[in-house]
Amino acid sequence: MIQHAFVSKGSLQNPRPLRHAVAIALAGLALPALAETNVAIYGIIDAGLLYQSKTGTDGKSKSSMETSGLRQTIIGFKGDRDLGQGLEGFFNLEAHFDTNNGQFHGSGDAQGNGTPFFRRQANLGLRGDWGSVTFGRQYGPALLAHIGTEPRAFKEQFSNLYAWAYNQYAATNGAPGTDRNTNNDVGIFFSNAIQYRHTLGPYSFGVLYSPGGQAGSTDKNSVWAVGGTYTGPVVLSASYQVIKDQATANDNVRHGGLGFAVPFGDFTFKANYLNARNSLSTGANVSNVNAIGVGTDWKWHPKNTATLAYYDNKDRMNKDDHTRNVVISNDYALRSDTILYAQMAYVDAGSAATIKTSIVAAGIPSVGNKSTLLNVGLNFTF
Repeated sequence: MIQHAFVSKGSLQNPRPLRHAVAIALAGLALPALAETNVAIYGIIDAGLLYQSKTGTDGKSKSSMETSGLRQTIIGFKGDRDLGQGLEGFFNLEAHFDTNNGQFHGSGDAQGNGTPFFRRQANLGLRGDWGSVTFGRQYGPALLAHIGTEPRAFKEQFSNLYAWAYNQYAATNGAPGTDRNTNNDVGIFFSNAIQYRHTLGPYSFGVLYSPGGQAGSTDKNSVWAVGGTYTGPVVLSASYQVIKDQATANDNVRHGGLGFAVPFGDFTFKANYLNARNSLSTGANVSNVNAIGVGTDWKWHPKNTATLAYYDNKDRMNKDDHTRNVVISNDYALRSDTILYAQMAYVDAGSAATIKTSIVAAGIPSVGNKSTLLNVGLNFTF
């Protein structure tokens, strides 16, 4: 690293400051170079058209432009640097916005917390042969464990991504004094979190803990989560997480999952089971939702992958909060980073269906009715 010495007219008249500046510059030449930091900008831009045959209670059809049909629209910054002796430092900053209007996407954080600028990630950490430790806002290990076994890999539209998110939202999103956890954002992103991750042969796993920051208690407002995946001849996944109330430390959310995927030639068969239990801060049970998904990916052409999936989501405490869903889709890779997609969902919603059993991003299309949705769009990754 070379330091520059700036010489003024006064310093020429008095050589002592000049000698000092030259000495400092020469000392700078002898210093070891700082480790190079590799920084990258990355993102996903995704938008398309969505048609719904029925909406709301009036049953009328609707057409609209929608953001993020395949994957969420994001922009991010990531970097790493070699710290020597097999140790590496890294950071991640990732924001979430909507392509159709350019606005930041809302968050599922507790009321009064505002909308985070970097909703999805704002963290840094260390990694080596022993694994990695990450500090800050980050993805939880539970959802990450199931990406390979969820029938549609938790795509943004028409998957159990929303059964996952909506079942970990209402029980922790309240205003101060109500059901609330300020570290949770829909069971996917966690603030004030510490996570350890490691891969041992075919096994990968993560353990996360968010301390609650409440005086006199290590339980209040805390989160803990675990998730693991085995990737061998088959893929197996398992997860469990608990989100505790800010005021009472009650388990407002208990969420678990199991899944498997079996490849067979051009086909991959998948099945995934999720269970979410919600309760009030008082401990009173509110919902107990089973979300079951099965499906098959078929790579019928080097540039085309078709998927057929079925989802059956039901609240065991409310038999009419029930949806049955069939999804057919095809992703056409114009190139590896640009995908043209078409996906259709048939939704049969019970008479009391809620967002907790929905596979549609905006919630149940038409409660108590059968509806068809068609989404065609473009996904651009950089």
